[in-house]
Amino acid sequence: MQIFRTKSVEQTIAETGEEGRTLKRNLTWWDLSIMGVAVAVGAGIFSVGAQAAAFHAGPAVIISFLIAGVVCGAAVMCYAEFASMIPVAGSAYTFTYTTVGEVVAWIIGWDLILEMMMAGSVISKYWGVYLDDFFHLMGWGVDTNLTFGSFHIDIAPIIIVAFFTTLLVFGTKIGARVDGAMTVLKIAIVLFVVVVGFFYVKMSNFTPFIPPSQPADSLPGSSVAADVLNQPLWQWATGMVPSVYGVPGILSGAALVFFAFLGFDVVATASEETVNPHRNVPLGIGVGMGLIIVMYMLVAFVTTGMVSYKELAKQDSPSLATAFELVGANWAAKIISFGIVLGLATVVMVLLLGLTRIVFAMSRDGLLPRGLSKTGKHGTPVALQIGVGVVVALVAACFDIGVLADMVNIGTLSAFTLVAISIPIMRARRPELPRAFKMPGNPWVPILIAVANLWLMLNLSVLTWLRFVVWLVIGFAIYFGYGYWHARLGKGALTETLSEETDKAINTD
Repeated sequence: MQIFRTKSVEQTIAETGEEGRTLKRNLTWWDLSIMGVAVAVGAGIFSVGAQAAAFHAGPAVIISFLIAGVVCGAAVMCYAEFASMIPVAGSAYTFTYTTVGEVVAWIIGWDLILEMMMAGSVISKYWGVYLDDFFHLMGWGVDTNLTFGSFHIDIAPIIIVAFFTTLLVFGTKIGARVDGAMTVLKIAIVLFVVVVGFFYVKMSNFTPFIPPSQPADSLPGSSVAADVLNQPLWQWATGMVPSVYGVPGILSGAALVFFAFLGFDVVATASEETVNPHRNVPLGIGVGMGLIIVMYMLVAFVTTGMVSYKELAKQDSPSLATAFELVGANWAAKIISFGIVLGLATVVMVLLLGLTRIVFAMSRDGLLPRGLSKTGKHGTPVALQIGVGVVVALVAACFDIGVLADMVNIGTLSAFTLVAISIPIMRARRPELPRAFKMPGNPWVPILIAVANLWLMLNLSVLTWLRFVVWLVIGFAIYFGYGYWHARLGKGALTETLSEETDKAINTD
């Protein structure tokens, strides 16, 4: 079995011109930047930093954010090189198919499906929760939860998923415009909250900046202390006593807040719908990433400066709103609550887009049923987009999926790792290919990026790794039972119209 067979770049680009399976190019670099900010700046900016400060790193959570941001930013630059060279839907899946081989590409595609499906379901579920909280804070007697006998359903996730699914069916550009307007308002709210928070900052709360390491069981609110399955994998593997704060706390905090930077692999999936992708994809990704790193570090500074991390650790679920409440600024809770509702809505749209484009790319290659990659008159895969929306909405509305949130992190980190490794491989195999953007320091910088992502993966819990292994086993069963035998590459279908379609696709920006 030729499980490591690879598609050439020419074959990959040629597929974008296949009749009935062509996406419309109408996105600019600004659309991509806003898309990245939209998916990365959600509820996490108001909650993840406070939780990482309280239970992992203390004020040094600022360093945790910097580490996660640098690692994610460096990995994203690897994406930018590939996207400028191969502007095709599919993101990491497509990139690895041209370098490492089909089976690895399948693993990445399968991981990305997990990441985006679970993230879309979790975020839309939490959107409903925060919407109810906002209604409560405003004194409005509205409840989106319905009960029919013993059956319980939350209609809020269905509403938000249906809204953005409809927009995406009628065109990616339309969805991007609505999402962009909401994202600009969201950024304004974040900056307003940060500016106000600066007036409550006390420099004494930053001392000690890196709290001394202590056993996790001495901190009742820490999940690390709960049981072995919630312990970071590397601590469990080395027999290390579970601990919080200190350098280990900064690293585990970085693994936690990495969730806050997710989304730019989704941006890369829109390469095939971008005007002049060789220039606009790297530019859009870079600008968006810079904005996110600055915003998150500012929020982390304000959160830990307003209230001591020790006070945050006493709370059940600390957040930026908690910090304002502890300093007596309860009015800010309403603004933050509205910001969360707005922020989560934009995240849902980008995740729906990304999930659809991953399945679209795998379907077009034959690894999943080919019927899923048919596009309609608006240049979008209508049936697939609706199907994805239905699945995400039903899962979010009917199931408790909070325990699977960490799967989003491990799926993304595994994709980042393999994309980074693929940079030197592609440089060696195809040095003549034009690259509008090049990742500097090849091969050592990409290798270091891969190691850094792997290290963050090792800081995720044992339970997350066990679930990840189960998901991979299911994926291998589908690949060897269906994907390998139906792949167009194996059937030689891609080479029949290669020359004609390549010329057509390369000249279409």
